Amino acid sequence: MAIIYALANQKGGVGKTTTAVNLGAYLVERGQRVLLVDIDPQANATSSLGVDKQFVSPSTYDVLVNEASLTRVVQSVDETGLELAPSSPDLAGATVELVGMLQREYRLRQAMDELDRIYDYVLIDCPPSLGVLTVSGLTAAQGVIIPVQCEYLALEGLSQLSRAIKLVRMALNPDLTLRGLVMTMYDARTNLSRQVVEQVRRHFHPRVFEAIIPRSVRLSEAPSFGVPISVHAPHSAGAKAYAALAEELLGGDRRVPPAAAIG
Repeated sequence: MAIIYALANQKGGVGKTTTAVNLGAYLVERGQRVLLVDIDPQANATSSLGVDKQFVSPSTYDVLVNEASLTRVVQSVDETGLELAPSSPDLAGATVELVGMLQREYRLRQAMDELDRIYDYVLIDCPPSLGVLTVSGLTAAQGVIIPVQCEYLALEGLSQLSRAIKLVRMALNPDLTLRGLVMTMYDARTNLSRQVVEQVRRHFHPRVFEAIIPRSVRLSEAPSFGVPISVHAPHSAGAKAYAALAEELLGGDRRVPPAAAIG
């Protein structure tokens, strides 16, 4: 049975897509069958894996709006073994088009049913917002992974996101769990990064992953080559951090699943 995680944070620039792509790549390295589902209209996860978002057809837009089969959309990413359900700019219009559709929040969840025995993990890269696309991702998922940038403004957004997750649990997906928070863009040279990590761990313990993702030029430049960090710079600090995150996630998932409490 596939484990489905939505990667979500309504704040942009926190390393959400970077985490989705690189966590997925390292899960594949550890023998997992992984699908990355891009439901962000910016299609950054799609571009990060070398797929030209301007020429994607069909895409997750067709899954959500036209009820296309998700397996028909999936592409293989040759260098990694990771598989991708790409996004396209057309998805920007889906927010409006879905408004009048029945059960719009469940469309992605229903499309996932055909994947149950194909993959070990499905990672959903949600947009940096709390709109209908992110709600669709949360409704389809079993758990949420929240990348958190090591800065104080990131802390303010966490309470808003936690409330949104609780609302989704109450109204749409009672089985949704908070799988964990991933601290990203950590700069060991600054007191600020250390203080933010301490605060997040104090408020969300034990829901914070031990692996911390550093601020890294290598991580930033990897998408321009269309490959994850495991291919671009496998010996870099960022690569080692995402490898550790994948091990930690796998280790936890092999034990007792996390409780559903949030906040």
